[in-house]
Amino acid sequence: MGQINPQIAAVTQRIIERSASLRADYLQQIATDYDNRPERGKLSCGNLAHGFAACGEEDKNSLRMMESGNMAIVTSYNDMLSAHQPYATYPDQLKQAMRDIGCTAQVAGGVPAMCDGVTQGQDGMELSLLSRDLIAQCTAMSLSHQMFDGVLALGICDKIVPGLIMGVLSFGYLPALFVPAGPMESGLPNKEKQRIRQLYAEGKIGRDELLQAELESYHSAGTCTFYGTANSNQMVLEAMGLQMPGSSFVNPENPLREKLTAEAGYQLARITALGNDYRPVGEIIDERAIVNGTVALLASGGSTNHSMHLVAIARSAGIILNWDDISDLSAAVPLLARVYPNGQADVNHFHAAGGTSCLFRQLLDAGLMYPDAKTSWGTNFADFTQEPKLNGDNKVVWQESPLVPLDTEVLTTVDKPFSDEGGLRLLSGNLGRGVIKVSAVALENQIVEAPAVVIDAQDDLEPLFKSGSLDRDCVVVVRYQGPKALGMPELHKLTPFLGTLQDRGHSVALVTDGRMSGASGKVPAAIHLVPEAAEGGILARVQDGDIIRVNAVTGELMFMGDMAELEARQPVPQSDAGQRGCGRELFAVNRNNISDAEQGASYLFGGD
Repeated sequence: MGQINPQIAAVTQRIIERSASLRADYLQQIATDYDNRPERGKLSCGNLAHGFAACGEEDKNSLRMMESGNMAIVTSYNDMLSAHQPYATYPDQLKQAMRDIGCTAQVAGGVPAMCDGVTQGQDGMELSLLSRDLIAQCTAMSLSHQMFDGVLALGICDKIVPGLIMGVLSFGYLPALFVPAGPMESGLPNKEKQRIRQLYAEGKIGRDELLQAELESYHSAGTCTFYGTANSNQMVLEAMGLQMPGSSFVNPENPLREKLTAEAGYQLARITALGNDYRPVGEIIDERAIVNGTVALLASGGSTNHSMHLVAIARSAGIILNWDDISDLSAAVPLLARVYPNGQADVNHFHAAGGTSCLFRQLLDAGLMYPDAKTSWGTNFADFTQEPKLNGDNKVVWQESPLVPLDTEVLTTVDKPFSDEGGLRLLSGNLGRGVIKVSAVALENQIVEAPAVVIDAQDDLEPLFKSGSLDRDCVVVVRYQGPKALGMPELHKLTPFLGTLQDRGHSVALVTDGRMSGASGKVPAAIHLVPEAAEGGILARVQDGDIIRVNAVTGELMFMGDMAELEARQPVPQSDAGQRGCGRELFAVNRNNISDAEQGASYLFGGD
């Protein structure tokens, strides 16, 4: 393993120093929680009887013995969403795995799991980001019975994994492992899907052709195969040591998948406080783990949503991470993966090329990740260069990943990176602060200076596009999309139109206090802008025709005019649309108390 890169070390050290007081308070709290936990042997008979009344006789007998471990299963199962449908059988698989070693497991609770792909462009999307903190609360509620020695978390997609981690960290004295279900097998190539979407946006094909292409893309159980937030979650989980190495991208129907699920249960049983290898999750998620997760995300060109999620996850463990940290890490970390939307490969191709274990080997050898970071498996993170295989006895064995990637068009080496820096940059200027994902943006498209086209809803772009009024250089400004305004819905309805304009030779960019997420593509998009328009941000004063500069090379986000005149304008007020219907009225208190995007867009920590 290489010596830690000086810039990685410097960022880590300033995170440690900035977080010292908060982290110490967190560690003291989980130590106190551990000391005060109502151990099953100390619970009243009535408490215990309620806790395992519904168990079978074998499990009841184990629980009565007190010495055997009892694991909490927190699940995001539903059978509408392809990524979570495989979880239907996981509780029974895990319970049997526990019985095999004399332990037990119980489904402690379930958490909501909504899909941005289903709600895209619909009213329900305005609940999506808000669901993350709700999932954290539901996870804490699930664990509040305090009948458990460890946590097996079942979650994959966008807000679900960050919410589960945040909730589990509130019980940081428990060890935890996350159990993935894997991506669906490859379908329609991503480049072809993108082409058909743009043809539909241009009116050249009908809805039937578009639907057929989408059905060929999303065709079976498993995670969507592009490298969006769901698959970025899996990368981050492994990099933080909370998932079995090499387990992220094993397909649901692969025989290895079921064996890995059992292995996660076996491993959790080994690291509870009942044994001599106790590994509480609150100690595993320390500053090194947060940096390792961020580095892996940047090196793979992962989701921009994690510029918020990692901040909120870190805060849940008493660690203060900010956008300057992420941007400075990105400057030191090379881009090593080309997975759609940053390339034409999908996560199955990435896995075949060497996958997470091979990527981590490259980063560790270059001193870009901490080999001594604590993990829930192995000795420490240095062991995460191994990948699982089935031997002749149909048992999981671990072997070293390939020394070099097997397909360098998909996964490359540190000495021959796709880019010298990671895919995420900080933008700042007189319009505020935001982030931009540049790993899929061609260099010639990374600087745009053009007149603003200002809209207050993504649905307003299509009529402008169809009228031909956008057939020119422009910066589309979409405001009142931030956490407080609408709960920060994704704005992917914009993507086909902006992509078409760029293909026609126009210089175009997007500026918004909303989000585009892991599927951010070839059009430069300055997103997550703070302060948002609903909080007095300058976007509320921008007008059509104002010249805006988006410079991803230098990190500039500027209004190119008289700032005094701009600041003297009356802000355009937010429409009252979007506050009611589809359950949105129930979340007003969440929106009112949420922090800004740079602080993690969390209503759990909004008042800090």
